[in-house]
Amino acid sequence: MGADVELWDRAGRIAAYGAALALTPYLLIKVSWVVGSVLGLLPVGAGFSETGWVVLNTATIGMAVVGIAVALALVRPWGMRIPGAPLAFCAWVGTGFLVPLLPYAILSSLLGPADDDRASGSDNDPSMPGWEAALVQVGFVGMGLGLTVALPAYLRRRWPSAFAGQVGDSGGGASRVSSRVSSWAPFASAAVGVIWLYWAAGGTAGVARPAERGTSWRLMEGVFGTWALLASAATWAVVHGRPARVPRWAALSVGWLGSGSLFAWSGWKLPFTLYVALANPSDALLPENLAVAAALHMTAVVTGAVMLRSLLHPAGGGRAR
Repeated sequence: MGADVELWDRAGRIAAYGAALALTPYLLIKVSWVVGSVLGLLPVGAGFSETGWVVLNTATIGMAVVGIAVALALVRPWGMRIPGAPLAFCAWVGTGFLVPLLPYAILSSLLGPADDDRASGSDNDPSMPGWEAALVQVGFVGMGLGLTVALPAYLRRRWPSAFAGQVGDSGGGASRVSSRVSSWAPFASAAVGVIWLYWAAGGTAGVARPAERGTSWRLMEGVFGTWALLASAATWAVVHGRPARVPRWAALSVGWLGSGSLFAWSGWKLPFTLYVALANPSDALLPENLAVAAALHMTAVVTGAVMLRSLLHPAGGGRAR
């Protein structure tokens, strides 16, 4: 048993360094985009003013710096001494961004080159060179894979009892108000997930521009819809302790990733949707009705945050420390 723990810790440390290294080229690319656009050496992305482009990529630079810092915190000694709450939040957002996207990366590579998705909501310039696109993809996938191994190893070292037992082990005693607050979020998450899966399957209700739907857009909607349903089921299991024999680590892990996906990706897409609605750029069109998309993303952000709180403070009593 001790050898297994040591092997897992060693794998986690290697994965943490690998994640930080994988995301470094993405950081350097984004810095070059900002500097190049300010100096007039590189073009501004389609659908953006120079100010909007600089602000967008400056934000992604900050996100990349935080991601690299989180990866290093999972392996360096100082990572065990920093406050747990901000580290957990950054790790939750980071894994919410990257790990749920791994199925999309695998499926899109199996399906081959996809058509042009101008309205994907990505921060990537569609005119970027192929080598830059490859480095960005490698950075996302590498960071996602690294966090998948490094984060559980870190949590196991710092909070060894957090995932012990089964979801039915918690005793009762939660207030009815707490139970109600914790219970509506899985239903909201399931509703959002069903709508995204409906769009992925070709549904047109709530879609203003069906011609703008591409393979990548449908695939991403399907992946995020699936994660929303998984988060709903996992959070329900943790909050209500049913089914009782589900391992706590499994329910918490799925709920962590799914709620993080809802919060992170919809938190990223909501400003983009509002920008398209207000600026109405001719070369950045979204398939969805903008009001419907904004409402869904707002619901997903709030729901993701509430589900995380439900996972950390189960209504059945006790706290996941």
